Amino acid sequence: MAALMLQGCGSDVGKSVLVAGLCRLFANRGLAVRPFKPQNMSNNAAVTTDGGEIGRAQALQALACRAAPTVDMNPVLIKPQSDRRAQVVVRGRMLRTQDAATYQGRKGELLGVVLDSYRRLAAECDLVLVEGAGSPAEINLRAGDIANMGFALAARVPVVLVGDIDRGHVIAALAGAKAVLAKDDLNAIHGFIINKFRGDPELFTDGRRAIVELTGWPDLGMVPWLAAASHLPAEDAVTLERPGAADAVRRLKIIVPMLSRIANFDDFDPLRAEPEVALTFIPPGQPMPGDADLVILPGTKATLADLAFLRAQGWDVDLAAHVRRGGRVLGVCGGYQMLGRRIADPHGIEGPAGEAAGLGLLDVDTVLTTRKTLTHVAAEGFGARLTGYEMHVGVTTGPGLQHPFLHLDGEGAHGACSLDGRIMGGYVHGLFEAGAFRAAFLGRLGARSRAQDHGARVDQALDEIAAELARHLDIATLARIAGLETLPT
Repeated sequence: MAALMLQGCGSDVGKSVLVAGLCRLFANRGLAVRPFKPQNMSNNAAVTTDGGEIGRAQALQALACRAAPTVDMNPVLIKPQSDRRAQVVVRGRMLRTQDAATYQGRKGELLGVVLDSYRRLAAECDLVLVEGAGSPAEINLRAGDIANMGFALAARVPVVLVGDIDRGHVIAALAGAKAVLAKDDLNAIHGFIINKFRGDPELFTDGRRAIVELTGWPDLGMVPWLAAASHLPAEDAVTLERPGAADAVRRLKIIVPMLSRIANFDDFDPLRAEPEVALTFIPPGQPMPGDADLVILPGTKATLADLAFLRAQGWDVDLAAHVRRGGRVLGVCGGYQMLGRRIADPHGIEGPAGEAAGLGLLDVDTVLTTRKTLTHVAAEGFGARLTGYEMHVGVTTGPGLQHPFLHLDGEGAHGACSLDGRIMGGYVHGLFEAGAFRAAFLGRLGARSRAQDHGARVDQALDEIAAELARHLDIATLARIAGLETLPT
């Protein structure tokens, strides 16, 4: 059973991209590869072929393996609803909602589930590439751990530790991990990788040597800043907090307010890549700019709470002014629900039970229910075809549905539009992936599109990343650590 686990010296050190790149690298060499993440925390999720949901990163890694995503690839998914409470999704289905302290005390109960999923994956492939979560050096979380060393030791999977040089103090991060980890955990580590290096690599030769001397771990390579990673879907909202470059010459200005529990914001990556589109995420504390052409209300893990958050930011006033000026609005999933007249959560599915008036821009009402829709869809809109997926709780009804946003194959009318067509909404995620639909949609707003299917660009980026990893990592040693007897070339 060949397997290798990448753990990191913190969150956002690039583990997801490295695992995706290695998945594609080994898949390109003819191996059957599967990704695995025991526990993930993210509100960016994907629908699996077996009817569940997993973290977006594992769905991308499955794509890198050229394999269908399944719930076993991410058996435990934590979806935050507030600062202290989250939904616990196990094997693709919601198990319960818990506060952080309770989950921390009970997470060890899920180790058996995690190991079962891992073993099923291992039985169907040549190599499993495992991604850790956060850092194993967070020793305050070690008891009952299922995400890092707790899993690695239980499954007997060798570990390689990743340090992020772009954020600085990488020598201290790796040496510090060596200093605080318990002996059994240290014995699981077989080397380290430096990630996100910019500049002349010779300038860090002494630094790499120092890490080897301080830790005793083998140096398995240093990965440069991977420009192609910008074409991959991001999973962590921290990426939205980084300012993008302003582009005054772009024809169409689209803004997306950053809701407190924003979900599946990678829906809009294809728009960001369009040369005539300036896509901007508006952070809390800032008003919506008055010159936007389109406002997109994104998905959210807590619709009622984020509707209140939107109003607390004054964005409801900004949105009303935008509509009075003739601007257009698109609501996706939770954003679609907010555009209606009323939202009710009688069972407390996404937080405390309650209801609230919506923004009143679409003539529909939504009631959140205990049944969650998780399905892939094919549809037509604006005269073009698209594919996507639905991932939501809630049933939406009302006269506005007589003017649908899309038509789903086998189901018919979907979503709603205002009579003048300027306000639109629906539950379908990933609708901008298809080049033809994106071109038709942007054409209605006066912008031209490359009309390239976004998936083709993502696939190309994975090959580019795999090639870079082959140049900069000791792939033969990584394969040997994983337990591969032979490494195809």
